[in-house]
Amino acid sequence: MFEPIARQSASGAVYDQITTRVLGGDLGPGDALPSERNLAEAFGVSRPAVREAIGKLAQAGLVEVRQGDATSVRDFRRHAGPELLGALLVQGGRPDWSVARSVLEARRLIGVQVARLAAGRADGSLAENLRAAVATLASDPDPIAQQQHALAFWEHVVDGTDSIAFRLIFNSLRNAYEPTMTAMAVVMVAEVGRTDLYRDLTTAIKANDEDGAERVATTLLDLGTAALTAVIDELQSHDSEPER
Repeated sequence: MFEPIARQSASGAVYDQITTRVLGGDLGPGDALPSERNLAEAFGVSRPAVREAIGKLAQAGLVEVRQGDATSVRDFRRHAGPELLGALLVQGGRPDWSVARSVLEARRLIGVQVARLAAGRADGSLAENLRAAVATLASDPDPIAQQQHALAFWEHVVDGTDSIAFRLIFNSLRNAYEPTMTAMAVVMVAEVGRTDLYRDLTTAIKANDEDGAERVATTLLDLGTAALTAVIDELQSHDSEPER
C-alpha cells in the first residue's frame, strides 16, 4: 500500500501518501495505521519523520492518536477542514467533479455574503485598496494575471469584513483554486474581464450599500460560476462516455 520515499526530510511526503490513501478510500474510518516503526520501514524513512507526519495528519482531522493505542483513521467528512479541498479536487491525476461543483457553490455563496459584510464595515482605506486593485486588473490583458488580480481584489474585500473566519475560509478556497488558474484562464475571462462590475462593487462597498454590494457580487460571481459549470458539464459528459 505504501511506497518507499527516497528523501532525507520526508515527513511531508509521508503525510501526502497517507492523505491520498485516506481521501481515496484505501484507508477508511476506524482503520488502524501500522505502528510508527512499521510505517518507518514501509516508507523507508526515520521514525521522527513518521511521527511528524502523524502529528500533521491529526491536526488535519484525518487520524486520531490515542496514547498507548493504535493511530486510527477518522472520517474526514466530519472532522477535517477546508484545507483539504485542493487534495480532494484532484485524486489519482483526475478531477473530482462533485468536489469542483461544491467549491463553486461555496465560492459563490461565501463571496456574496463577504461583499455584503464588507460594505457594512467599509472604511476609506478599503475603498482605496479596491480602486487600486481594479485599476491593476483593468490594465493587464493576460488572462492568468487577471485571475491573480481578481484574487487580490477579493482579498481586500475579505479583509474588509474584519472576520478571521471568512479570512481562513477564503485562504482555503484560494489555495484550492490557484493550481487551476492556467487551465481556467480562458473560461474565467467571463468574470475577471468584467472590470465594470468590479468598479460597481467598489462603489457599493465605499457607499456602505450592503444590498447593492450583494447584488453586484451575485452578478459577478454568477458569471464565473456559469462558465465553469458549463465546462464541468462538458468534461463530465466526456468522462462518462463509453470507450470505443
